[in-house]
Amino acid sequence: MNAYSKFAGYALGLAAVFGIALAIGATLGPEPTESAHDSKAHGAMGESKSGEVPAGLMASENGYTLRLDTPQTTAAANVPVRFRILNRAGAPVTDYVRSHDKGLHLIVVRRDMAAFQHVHPTLDQAGTWSAPLDLSRAGDYRVFADFTPEGGENLTLGADLRVAGNYDVQALPAPSITAKVGEYTVTLDGTVTPGQPSKVVLTIGRNGKPVTDLQPYLAAYGHLVALRAADLGYLHVHPEGSPGDGVTPAGPGITFFVDAPSAGDYRLFLDFQHDGVVRTAEFTLSVTDTGAPAPGPAAEPAGHGH
Repeated sequence: MNAYSKFAGYALGLAAVFGIALAIGATLGPEPTESAHDSKAHGAMGESKSGEVPAGLMASENGYTLRLDTPQTTAAANVPVRFRILNRAGAPVTDYVRSHDKGLHLIVVRRDMAAFQHVHPTLDQAGTWSAPLDLSRAGDYRVFADFTPEGGENLTLGADLRVAGNYDVQALPAPSITAKVGEYTVTLDGTVTPGQPSKVVLTIGRNGKPVTDLQPYLAAYGHLVALRAADLGYLHVHPEGSPGDGVTPAGPGITFFVDAPSAGDYRLFLDFQHDGVVRTAEFTLSVTDTGAPAPGPAAEPAGHGH
């Protein structure tokens, strides 16, 4: 075989291999990029679209990063926590869009969900947020920063905070349609179906009588945070209507649309204000693939006032 024949045979073989590679690539498709894994397009106050991954599972997203100044501390009742939101260039963000009367909402929850706080830190001129937290119960916490940077979209970023001390891990409370908060009883009614907005009504009573004079808190009659128990995936939803719109009653029922991205157990925290005090009612909700009907009637005593 002459040199020309050898070269021609080699070229044909190479073309065949290249063709096979192209066919395989076309079958498998291109390698996913970062945008293909974008977890969500946020709405106001961390609301997520149907079927999307919940917020708060990442410390960095869309060019922004949540950076705790001190990710470890010791247990105490009044611990100053400082953090910054950094932009793509690593500089602190100083301009925010106010949402529900605040520039940023901070949700802090222990990983067993036995301790929950919804606070509103203050921002200094250098771009550092700070707030005192009740970290008297040691353990591993998740810190969620829910905010909208000026000129950007709403984001919820999450970071871990470790609190040294004796960690008394608690089991997730059983599902219940009622929660007790002092003299108040909150009842949950509704069926949650994964992957679609589901109507849930939370009805508030006091000493057996319906509460019809709820007070606005952060421009709403109630704020509901839902966390997926398996990974603390974060959903922050708000009720239908708004105070003073001439349509929305001030209780006893507050209507929400909850979008659970998957089946599983969720922990719900409802903030509401009455007689000048903000109280938090806590529920466990078990969502199934066929929808989650209201769980058993046992009252859950968990809940607290701010």
